[in-house]
Amino acid sequence: MKKKLESEVSNMGKDKKDQILQNFNHFKGYLADKVEKGESLGMSDEQLAKTTTFIADYLSRHEEPRNREQYLLQELWDSGTKEEQHSLAHMLLKMVRQA
Repeated sequence: MKKKLESEVSNMGKDKKDQILQNFNHFKGYLADKVEKGESLGMSDEQLAKTTTFIADYLSRHEEPRNREQYLLQELWDSGTKEEQHSLAHMLLKMVRQA
């Protein structure tokens, strides 16, 4: 699954990536859509949190924040331990479910 996610994210066109990441509300909507799809496939909260962790790691390593909300998330992510990052992943899931 990680290989598929990494391939999907890294092969995403620059324009599409920019469209998703430029505006924080677009970013939350995109994540909410992906979480909904994962839930429809029967993924548990823990599986979704692990996927969120993978994506957050990828974004932290490969993408520059494009707005202050993303900058804050990256700072929190980069300063956290693995446990704290996992907790933040659960919080991100909760946030996008409410979006």
